[in-house]
Amino acid sequence: MNPTRRQLLATTALGLAASALPAAARGRAAGGSPNLFIGTGGTGHTYPGATLPFGMVQLSPDTGVERWETCSGYHRGDTTILGFSHTHLSGTGIGDLLDILVVPGTGPVRLQPGSPEAPGSGYRQRFGAEHAEPGYYRVALENGVAAELTVTERTGWHRYRFPKGAGHLLVDLSHLVLDKSDSPPLIDEALLALEADGTLTGTRRTFRWAKGRRIFFAMQLSRRPDRVTLFGDDDAEQPGATRVAGKRLKALLHYDDAGAAPLLVRCGISAVDAAGARANLAAEARHWDFDRVRRDAARRWRPALEAVTVEGGTADQRTILSSALYHAQLAPTLFSDVDGRYVGMDGQVHRVPRGGAAFSTYSLWDTYRALHPLLTLIAPERTRQLVDDMIRQTAQSPYGPLVWPLQGKETGTMIGWHGVVPLAEAQAKGIEADYAAAWPAIRRRSFDFAAPDKDNSLGRDLYDRLGYVPADKVFESVSRTQEYAYDDWASSRLARAIGETGDAARLARRAENWRNVIDGTIGFARPRFADGSWWKDYDPIQLGHMPKPWWRDYTEANGWQATFLNQHDIYGLIAHMGGDAKFEAKLDALFDAPSTLPANAPPDISGLVGQYAHGNEPDQHAPYLYAYAGAPWKTQAMVRRLCGEMYKNDPDGIIGNDDCGQMSAWFVFSALGFYPVDPVEAAYVLGSPLFARAVLQLGQGRRLVIEAPGNGPDTPYVAAVTWNGRPWTRSWIAHSELAKGGTLRFTMSRTPNRGFGRAPADRPPSFGRAPA
Repeated sequence: MNPTRRQLLATTALGLAASALPAAARGRAAGGSPNLFIGTGGTGHTYPGATLPFGMVQLSPDTGVERWETCSGYHRGDTTILGFSHTHLSGTGIGDLLDILVVPGTGPVRLQPGSPEAPGSGYRQRFGAEHAEPGYYRVALENGVAAELTVTERTGWHRYRFPKGAGHLLVDLSHLVLDKSDSPPLIDEALLALEADGTLTGTRRTFRWAKGRRIFFAMQLSRRPDRVTLFGDDDAEQPGATRVAGKRLKALLHYDDAGAAPLLVRCGISAVDAAGARANLAAEARHWDFDRVRRDAARRWRPALEAVTVEGGTADQRTILSSALYHAQLAPTLFSDVDGRYVGMDGQVHRVPRGGAAFSTYSLWDTYRALHPLLTLIAPERTRQLVDDMIRQTAQSPYGPLVWPLQGKETGTMIGWHGVVPLAEAQAKGIEADYAAAWPAIRRRSFDFAAPDKDNSLGRDLYDRLGYVPADKVFESVSRTQEYAYDDWASSRLARAIGETGDAARLARRAENWRNVIDGTIGFARPRFADGSWWKDYDPIQLGHMPKPWWRDYTEANGWQATFLNQHDIYGLIAHMGGDAKFEAKLDALFDAPSTLPANAPPDISGLVGQYAHGNEPDQHAPYLYAYAGAPWKTQAMVRRLCGEMYKNDPDGIIGNDDCGQMSAWFVFSALGFYPVDPVEAAYVLGSPLFARAVLQLGQGRRLVIEAPGNGPDTPYVAAVTWNGRPWTRSWIAHSELAKGGTLRFTMSRTPNRGFGRAPADRPPSFGRAPA
């Protein structure tokens, strides 16, 4: 009979694992500490395993690879574990990575995973008693093995406590995310080798999302196995071999008395070469003290998690905030080896300057909105490192500005070339960097219509010539037009900063192209054809005119949501819609409309309040747009509602994919009481703080204190604000003010102060200017 999860809680293996915990970790209160299982249920697509802030290795359990819900390799609702792999994506809507799966086994050797319904048919196992904290994970497996995981930046560390008797470790190099749309081979070449010193090395090249990416690893064990068996394609055993090449390879490490002592595994990885993996391992694994590595990981996380501390609110709200802060510091992920080498976007090996680093996993369509702005406040040195890296990679990429680079491959996922936005934002916020070095590549993307395109930048020539992307020529045309215009705005700011005034003026004019897909007569974003006509059978609920089943006129949105994509020219949009009153009424209608979606709507459109979709990024700034129409009290009410309804201290606690921390960063900002509607403007629109007090560590000894004395669930409205003791009548505040440090004090109320922020002079700037 198979034991239940409850029975597993009482296993000896679990008791051994728990006894290894430091006393402080065993006794830590839940409130205010991150819950790493938030987002691992529903469609949050996060993982609970061990990693460091922005680390290269994400060592975590895998429970499934076949479903969209397991894009990260893990889902809290699953009842079996496949094993533990070294690379994972957090919150993405597409799956990849899951490199170098390690499976601790006892009893008969099984080389295939088996099905979730019949785990005994393969190596997958039931499990229980999971525990996760920053930098550490443990679980009790059905076979009696207690598994623990921890990490350095570039190495993963395992500790397995086997029951008495024989056991084995399976290293499965064929393990990866599967999908019905994939065309084999997903792995076109692989290699495994047992070196003379007992190190297991290997590599594979995969074609899942990042087509053609390569991973290398070097793995060492604290005890030499009694036997090692290598397996080639189709699980063909290679008797006596110490090296095997093929596509889907495995290694089996046998221990006649696996339970004699804890078995440790340490594994270094690299995207460059085998020497890089070995060097990373040698530099970051100089001993066999697992608990020391775990303590070091906890120390690395402490300042990252203490960058924002709060008082007040509920215990769940404090946990949600801490968890959001954790998830907002997982990506981008380190991509350069200890010697500074990395694979550039041109496919060549480069070396970063001394003190620099290269990164991967830039989910820029998502993260330019709130995650990168958050890092400019709480991690300015990290931001400088990321900006330098984005400049280098932009210059190296044949596609110019970054879109969604993953492991040295430009996936071109989503639309636009939003890599320009964090650069323009950083420049506007005074972060010094060589922005001019990126300009030739940005200019080429902006004006050279013979330059190579991926799906993200289709229709650039039509956009330039017609002023919009026509819906009968390119899919997702309405969203493209508006997002290309936003990238033009960001690029124009960069161009002006480096003295390219002619290009800046041309881009600024083109940044107004959003007007050409907003039909002012009906007040909606609307598909427009190459002859200038509008789609006649318009319905804002629908995804567009759909000439083909997969063809949409909006990106992960419908007409309602696409109407409010504009982030940079809000006053132009207000005027286009007929003025403040009509714009405010349109926003009301967005939040009050029936939450009806067409049958063919993608799952990304989720977390609906009316037709506002908080579960996806396109209009996450929309609640803050009331401030531009002089009604910030409506922003305050809606933001407070969203913080309460869309985030929970639960595995299904994030509405929609976390998208490499963007959903989490939205919560952090909104819980603090402000949000960057347009990051390039370097200003924050005030909202409704969730806590009575918050302290942000800004670096160099500076602190931002946010006070809202007496704040509670029945006081969502802002009666008054002071900044450093002076009355503050504006509904916004500049980054340059907050970054100096100081005290932002809110007086909260049960009833709205409709006069606060009402005057045009007190409204936020947009498109580089105040309201007319």
